[in-house]
Amino acid sequence: MKGEPINLAEKLAGFSEHWSPRVVAEMNDVQFKLVKLQGEFVWHDHKETDEAFIVLRGEMEVGFRDRTARVGAGEMLVVPRGVEHVTRAAEECQALVIEPRGVKNTGDAGGKLTAANDRWV
Repeated sequence: MKGEPINLAEKLAGFSEHWSPRVVAEMNDVQFKLVKLQGEFVWHDHKETDEAFIVLRGEMEVGFRDRTARVGAGEMLVVPRGVEHVTRAAEECQALVIEPRGVKNTGDAGGKLTAANDRWV
């Protein structure tokens, strides 16, 4: 549905899995993905692209090798390309991730938390 409003709350209600991003929109070659985070992800980086997180509900941490950034509802954080990081949330956190189409969520780290790309909700 191009040119129609997207209700993020309704889209978030359409899935329950953690660490399993779902695409809700595309703009040029950029995807807007909803994700539910809880627990700790894997250390990884994205060598070719920045990655943006906008927290919609709850709170998350983005750990870097030299510090930790806390991101709450209504806040945004951009992880620069090539910077190793880990995301975590003590309680469920809902966020919008903005990144180019085809980016693997675990970068080159791989593992069981690697999600399929282009899963729409």
